[in-house]
Amino acid sequence: MIYGQVLVDGLIVGLMFALVAMGLSLIYGVMNIVNFAHGEFMMLSMYFCWFAWHFAGADPLVAMPFAAVLLFFLGVAVYRLLIRHVLARSLVAQIFATFGLLLFFQATAQFLWKSDVRTIPTSWASGHFQIAGLFFNGPEVVAGVGALLTAAALYWFIHRTETGLALQAVAEDAQAARLMGINDNRMYAIAWGVACAAAAIGGGLLSTYYAIAPLSGARWALPAFVAVAIGGFGSISGAFFGGLIIGVVQTAGGFFFSPNYKEVFVFALYLLVVFWRPYGLLGRK
Repeated sequence: MIYGQVLVDGLIVGLMFALVAMGLSLIYGVMNIVNFAHGEFMMLSMYFCWFAWHFAGADPLVAMPFAAVLLFFLGVAVYRLLIRHVLARSLVAQIFATFGLLLFFQATAQFLWKSDVRTIPTSWASGHFQIAGLFFNGPEVVAGVGALLTAAALYWFIHRTETGLALQAVAEDAQAARLMGINDNRMYAIAWGVACAAAAIGGGLLSTYYAIAPLSGARWALPAFVAVAIGGFGSISGAFFGGLIIGVVQTAGGFFFSPNYKEVFVFALYLLVVFWRPYGLLGRK
């Protein structure tokens, strides 16, 4: 039974990693750039939900859709004001741009809201229950289910809608897509907006049980980068399964060995995958 509990807990955590990783993979797959500030969009959503709860009494699950819409437009604005100017530049310029964005958001949050840790003590998801001898924490289960539904919606959007197919065309060959009448600049902006909205949903789900601070997003984004690398950069499906794997490995490592070393097993797995299959489990050569 104890192994089943660890597996279930790991999958629930992994679903959150998967959601974050899918947004990262979307941006990389469409425009071949790594967004180091992705976790900060989660952090901004967590603060939005906290302020909505603190000042208006709104449950985080109610505030979350509004945060997603707000972060969609913020993502589009970030692309138009910053990212599009470095797309044709060197890899170093792109890294400095998104890493600088990370520092900007963290420093702004630190300046505006200090380093105080905030929490939302109760929400609609609060509570505990037991099924077949397995114990479940309500907020974590709701977060996992919400992440799964969002991941499914994101997959459907990419593979079943006209806009999603246009995004795939731009990712495959931007020049050919332009010749077919697809506005690649618009597709890039939509990719950033959708990825940031997905991160906002993840942040809203996390705010029901996770501590809210300027560095909260970064703590979830780093393992998500590993999930993307394991699954294969640019592969939405690979990012999803990579997130699940990371969640199980991290949870099992923390339980059977020590919580202080749970990330060690994650990065050890990453090194094994890099040596064995450098392009990831579902990535292309």
